Amino acid sequence: MKCRRRERDEPQIELFKVELTRFLDLGHPMVKLADRIDWEAFHAAFDAMWSDEKGRPAIDTRLMVSLHYLKYTYDLSDEAVVEGWLQNPYWQYLSGMRYFQHEEPLDPSSMSRWRGRAGQAGAEELLEQTIRAGLEIKAVKISQLKRINVDTTVQEKNVRFPTDSRLYDRARERLVKAARAEGIDLRQSYQRVGKILLKQQSRYAQVKQFKRARRCQRKLRTILGRVIRDIERKAGENMGEELATLLERARRIHAQQRKDKNKLYSVHAPEVECISKGKAHKRYEFGVKVSVATTSRGGWHVGAMSCPGRPYDGHTLDGALRQVRRITGRHAEHAFVDQGYRGHGCEGPTEVHVDKKKRGRTARSLWKWMKRRAAVEPGIGHLKSEHRMDRNRLRGEQGDMVNALMSAAGMNFRKLIKHAALLWRQILERLFDAMRRSIPHPRPGRVVAAD
Repeated sequence: MKCRRRERDEPQIELFKVELTRFLDLGHPMVKLADRIDWEAFHAAFDAMWSDEKGRPAIDTRLMVSLHYLKYTYDLSDEAVVEGWLQNPYWQYLSGMRYFQHEEPLDPSSMSRWRGRAGQAGAEELLEQTIRAGLEIKAVKISQLKRINVDTTVQEKNVRFPTDSRLYDRARERLVKAARAEGIDLRQSYQRVGKILLKQQSRYAQVKQFKRARRCQRKLRTILGRVIRDIERKAGENMGEELATLLERARRIHAQQRKDKNKLYSVHAPEVECISKGKAHKRYEFGVKVSVATTSRGGWHVGAMSCPGRPYDGHTLDGALRQVRRITGRHAEHAFVDQGYRGHGCEGPTEVHVDKKKRGRTARSLWKWMKRRAAVEPGIGHLKSEHRMDRNRLRGEQGDMVNALMSAAGMNFRKLIKHAALLWRQILERLFDAMRRSIPHPRPGRVVAAD
């Protein structure tokens, strides 16, 4: 059911309230940036999500967009960003408030539902508007969009390390809970026994008593099989959709072996994949592969997309270039990639340059840009350490895509704030220099009489 769209009329003047502009520093970078962003573009993009006929009035689009910018700029949870909004007048000005607010504007759960409705298209709109704002304040130059660097990384899911024993116990626990919710009376839940066996298995493995640890693991697998068969006998064909889904996942966990392909690594997040990128400190990562595109100069993120199914890096390049075209509105003339993209087979207006160990016959001007390809690596590091790409907490494959795009938008937004602060400082310095030049100075050796 769609919610009725809230009308955007001019607010009525409050008699006993003071406007934010009365006590804010109008030269603050957040204020400068808020005045340069095209908020009407967001309203035009998200109006299709609302209905004018039924439902209560929806939350203002500018408020919701600004909260997500702040969330991914400062690496905050939904609850933390709403709490910080209540205390920060500059954040309230960014979201379009005219007067200082003393109550929380929404429940944090509304942000989660808004993300689910916005989806990939809405997240791409947030990233696109950061590039447009950068062009507006001249932080981004059109010439920078001609050359991009593309690379892949792993966006880990917020799941525990998937040991077999833990998966067996977790599947049993979720099955018992779902069966009880449907009124199925199980013969035994194994709650106490499963908890004891899981602890014993972990302790035996820690002290390298692997034979005893495997014995506990086999017992946990046997218990899971008993619960599966008990539910199948008593539920029959009348079980609910949630229980049927959990039962199918539990069967996969119960049957899978160590060397099987397409194994299940999480009960609540079946889309999680095991990916090895050859890192010395982290051999395996559990999540989804993400393709990231940045400008060769400036490090502005112009694309970020999740690639489920563990595809070869070269096969993700075509989709990444098409996404860059949607976000920037133009084709990149040159794309620089590492050796993992060899044999990509990508054809189009963009010329793809694969990195190599030696320059050889490469022209000096082109080699200069190929050496800039590694600049995408620290950008990925910032996405993970500062903008919530290290642990994705959003649900499903759509959550993987939305989190990657909004992380890139958050990093661009932080760069815009820094550029606005630098620009305002330069303007003040030029103004003070002009004022000093306009003041007449006494000649050397002369004494100016005082009034």
